[in-house]
Amino acid sequence: MKIVFSFLILMLSFQGLRAQVETDSITQVKPAGFPVIAKDTLFYLQHGIGPFSAQERVDQINRKIADFLSNNAQVVDSLKISKNNTTQDITVEGTIIMSVTDRDAVQLGLNLTRSTNYYFNLLKEGLTKETVFNWQGLIINILIALLILGAFLYGLKYYNRFFRAIYLKIHAQNGKRIKNITIKNYQLLKSDILTSIIVYGAKGLRIVILVLVVYLLLPILFSLFPWTQGIADTLFQLILTPLKKIGSGFLSYLPNLLTIGVTVIVTRYFLKMIKFFKVEIENGRLVVPGFFPDWAKPTYNIVKGIILALVLVGIFPLLPMGDSDSFKGVSAFFGLLIALGGASAISNVIAGVVVTYMRSFKLGDRVKIGDVVGDVKEKSLLNTRIKTIKNEIITIPNSNLLTSHTINYTTANDEDGLILHTTVTIGYDVPWRQVHQLLIDAGLKTEHVKKLPKPYVFQTSLDDFYVSYQINVRTREVQKMSKIYSDLHQNIQDGFNEAGVEILSPHYRAQRDGNHITIPQENLPDDYVAPWFRIKKV
Repeated sequence: MKIVFSFLILMLSFQGLRAQVETDSITQVKPAGFPVIAKDTLFYLQHGIGPFSAQERVDQINRKIADFLSNNAQVVDSLKISKNNTTQDITVEGTIIMSVTDRDAVQLGLNLTRSTNYYFNLLKEGLTKETVFNWQGLIINILIALLILGAFLYGLKYYNRFFRAIYLKIHAQNGKRIKNITIKNYQLLKSDILTSIIVYGAKGLRIVILVLVVYLLLPILFSLFPWTQGIADTLFQLILTPLKKIGSGFLSYLPNLLTIGVTVIVTRYFLKMIKFFKVEIENGRLVVPGFFPDWAKPTYNIVKGIILALVLVGIFPLLPMGDSDSFKGVSAFFGLLIALGGASAISNVIAGVVVTYMRSFKLGDRVKIGDVVGDVKEKSLLNTRIKTIKNEIITIPNSNLLTSHTINYTTANDEDGLILHTTVTIGYDVPWRQVHQLLIDAGLKTEHVKKLPKPYVFQTSLDDFYVSYQINVRTREVQKMSKIYSDLHQNIQDGFNEAGVEILSPHYRAQRDGNHITIPQENLPDDYVAPWFRIKKV
């Protein structure tokens, strides 16, 4: 890299040498003002005219002279003086090249007419003057160009060696300073791949620097010769014009950038303050009357979303191209796509927020939503996931939660326990007191059923063929509901069979004459015999 910098300094020194050679014969002090040039410097002007500054005025004069010289070799024959009230104009074919004012006359110490004649003669002499070709300067410039090219090729050799050494040093750091990139337990990039990426980056930097040096070298070489000086100016303008635009654009954008930075920093720390209160309420250290701890997280997310949306709206006009019509059109297009395609998603999000503040359930609760019974495993803004007793994961959109009823078995499990119930139908021939006792005994024999308060029975209906009896038991083991129901039904069957009571549910039709009783054989007396059909003759 030092070689490259030395090479650039050497080129600038050559340029200075060339400029010194060209100006050795000039001993006088440069006059004040801006030069008017026609093949050579003719005179200097210090004052502007009308709305134009002195430099702008001289630039226009030089441009007009160059245009006439390139289009008409006999431009000298068309030079004329045109007098006006306040100025005198030097024209070519009716086009004003230069206007002479009283201030220009004061600069020369002459009156207006004599000053105009002076500038007229200088222009005429300069336009007719033959350009003397400077062979000595050309030879010197050729030597300078050869030296520059030789220095470039010589430096290029060490430039390539320098970057090859860098590649070797990068490979040597593999596994040392260049290590694997991991995020938690996930290996994002291996050290070998990361080393290759850095080497490719160094190769790209080598090419960029080389191209930049060549691009700076070409205008310097072109500027050594009069035939290619226009190309040199063009190349320099191609470099300087974008840099000027970038620089001026950055300086003009700097106030907006500072505003965006301050806004982002203030927003960040404000969100941190809100998050602190969220954590305090969530952990129960800060109690707000009427505000439940499980509301802390969704409330924080809502407030955070609102704040970020307001900040985005505020800084959006300050972004680069934020006020352009194309940027606004693209933003409106994407907004329309989201509005049309995300209607259902937005409804689910709103429903998720509403359900959260309704506090219908929380994670781990045993619930029944519609026909689905299971434990709540996940709550999100879009849906809720339920795990059934069959280990099935059922996803329910949050919008469905608002249109269907939800039964929460866990929140109903207070000190008295959740009441489980089932119904059996017994014929009218069995005393209801005996049925009550049998059902209560079956409930007390069931595992995970509370002994106190004691199970109880309701007679829910007196139907055409039977009486409906509902046994109610209490339990604290909500997660074992299915097992408790199964054991309770088994105990009811065993208890009724042992007592010799038939369960005729829901309908049971039998011709007792000649039919075997429905009680299992092991619960019948040893001498039980199925009755015969009785036929009566009239």
